[in-house]
Amino acid sequence: MDKPSANIKHEIGKLVKDLNYHCYRYYVLDAPEISDAEYDKQYRRLKELEEKYNYVLPDSPTQRVGAPALDRFEKVKHTEPMLSLDNAFSHEEVREFDERVKKLLKSDQDVDYTVEPKYDGLAMELTYKNGILFKASTRGDGYEGEDVTVNIKTIKAVPLKIEAGDIPEEIDIRGEVYMDIREFEALNMEREKAGEPVFANPRNAAAGSIRQLDSSITAGRKLHLACYGIGAAKGIAFKSQWEFITWLRNARFPVPAIIKLVKGIDKAIDVIKEIEEKRNGFPFEADGAVIKVNDFELQKALGVKTREPRWATAYKFPAHRGITKIRNIIASVGRTGTITPVASLETVRIGGVNVSNSTLHNWDEIERKDIRVGDTVVVERAGDVIPHVVEVIKDKRTGTEKHFSPPEKCPVCGSAVERDEGGVAYRCIGLNCAAQVQQRIGHYVSRAAMDIEGLGEKNVELLYSKGLIRHFVDIYRLKKEDLLKLPRFAEKSAQNLIDAIEKSKHTTLARFLYSLGIIHVGEYAAKLLARNFPDLDGLYNITPERIMEIKQMGEKTADSISLFFNDEENLRTLEVLKSFGVKITNPDFKKPEEKLPLEGLTFVITGTLPKARNEVEELIERMGGHASGSVSKSTSYLVLGEGPGSKLKKAQSLGVKIISYEELAEMLGGKN
Repeated sequence: MDKPSANIKHEIGKLVKDLNYHCYRYYVLDAPEISDAEYDKQYRRLKELEEKYNYVLPDSPTQRVGAPALDRFEKVKHTEPMLSLDNAFSHEEVREFDERVKKLLKSDQDVDYTVEPKYDGLAMELTYKNGILFKASTRGDGYEGEDVTVNIKTIKAVPLKIEAGDIPEEIDIRGEVYMDIREFEALNMEREKAGEPVFANPRNAAAGSIRQLDSSITAGRKLHLACYGIGAAKGIAFKSQWEFITWLRNARFPVPAIIKLVKGIDKAIDVIKEIEEKRNGFPFEADGAVIKVNDFELQKALGVKTREPRWATAYKFPAHRGITKIRNIIASVGRTGTITPVASLETVRIGGVNVSNSTLHNWDEIERKDIRVGDTVVVERAGDVIPHVVEVIKDKRTGTEKHFSPPEKCPVCGSAVERDEGGVAYRCIGLNCAAQVQQRIGHYVSRAAMDIEGLGEKNVELLYSKGLIRHFVDIYRLKKEDLLKLPRFAEKSAQNLIDAIEKSKHTTLARFLYSLGIIHVGEYAAKLLARNFPDLDGLYNITPERIMEIKQMGEKTADSISLFFNDEENLRTLEVLKSFGVKITNPDFKKPEEKLPLEGLTFVITGTLPKARNEVEELIERMGGHASGSVSKSTSYLVLGEGPGSKLKKAQSLGVKIISYEELAEMLGGKN
């Protein structure tokens, strides 16, 4: 491996600094200075240099992509306790807090307070040593939390290095990890599609994401951070909360959406009212406002009581609820094909907003709460935005109420509807369903599918909004002159996209099957199908029993595949794709008498290998093996690379055989 010259080190350093700055502009300020394409270009250049010269800076953005899965979280003791806050439920109780502060300070002078929204997320402490992120830990019991550093590094708004302002020798920065409401809804939609239990609220979603042992899962979720507090610090001192917040801003940390410094409790209450008025427009959940004494010397004088500081309190917003009647229940088809029951309500004003629709989540929820058309119900605006039915007031029933059954056909396109066995989700299986077109297109063009570079989410949205694509088949109808009329395309970018589309016409059966977005068919299932069927036509009108002949295929997956390939509209769409010149080869197919070298073996990789991990995993599966992401009793071999993670220890404890990359290459018959 080449040694980096001074020029290479300088280029890597500049790329890291520039990319981190643009990350800050995009994720913290929401004011990008360069295009996504330019960012991606610089990121790819940095990754190439790091891999070629094995020179990676600790704050490189490439270190945000996740790390080897952990066996468990290590415990971390907080240098200073992370205390909880006392609550106030009325403006009068806020005034009582102010009176207690003045009494303890033996002063009748107005106190300076800071006021900010109370984020409903997961409390977090970030420890920086000499400007570099050293450790991130959860609040836990306030005295001891869990080390979630690898997961926190995946959050783009978290600085890996303090770039600006005074850099302390060591500092603990407290904040809240949260998920925006829209991103929470999208995540729950994905989980419903996969037949997984949904999260109750954005706070649970954020907590569940941070506490993943596999940080690649955390990296795939859109989490945010708001910093608002300080723990222990060395080499730097602040006189007040406002001075600390100013330092955070200068050091490029994300801070609360609103934070104001005021004199006296009356003005503090005015800010609380302002936050309460604006919270309906916040993209995140805010369940109150936090009031803090600004002066750190006064905070010290006031002290703490058991587990709560005397110098701060949290004003909790009242719950938003209303009583209304269900006029009708409608089956709504989401972008992923999941069909959700939605209640059409007699309009009721809740929390200053007119509410006329409410999610009913799924049919299991309807049955559990015994919700019927015509029922009088209590509706709550969960997270201040998403209305849902809390309970039915059964005393008000007249006997005319009607049950609402799940649909047998998609209400949008008329295709068959499938329910996950043992799950809660009902889904439309139609390839041409208008309700889910953008999601399907995004999946079809993704890297692991047809790999059409230049068709990211924003460009798909643009092309769809302009009427140029209504289905992924329309991708192959695009012309360069169509693209040149659009704001995001110039001569070169338009030609690049046309070239990428043309290149995608030559693909493998495994990639193509994955690109179709068949329910329960991920990359591994697609490869299994390709290994057992010579071509696409062999799957047309397939029976579940034939799919079940493949040892690793379960009944749910077999039913889903059969349903898809027995839908006449889907088959017509596949023929149209062929007519546009999509040619599918199948290097994965093995004849029945052919035995592959790794058949029946499961491999897990830990550490860095001479080749990219995804290439090695693809080769393992092509040779009949299964590449898994976690070690278990069923693991046949752990492939050991440089800098192994916790998987090595787990493999040793389970007695899993450990082999080198060279030994794997021998098993592959030299195909490395």
